[in-house]
Amino acid sequence: MSEMSKRSTIYFEPEIHRALRVKAANTHQSVSEVVNEAVRLALREDAEDLSAFEERVEEPTLSYEALLKDLKSHGKL
Repeated sequence: MSEMSKRSTIYFEPEIHRALRVKAANTHQSVSEVVNEAVRLALREDAEDLSAFEERVEEPTLSYEALLKDLKSHGKL
């Protein structure tokens, strides 16, 4: 663990904690390393989602009612 690491207390459900310990043992990592990687992945996915929203900001919006009307008019509902 590097000097730059920060300590935090996290409470896991027993089944999740057991799964983390097993995964850590099977991959020769610490539980902290497994959790850090999972959080990194989740944050990366969030960043990708936000980027996709930014790319589509100029696209027209369609209300739910208009979507249903369009689907009905095309025989999809």
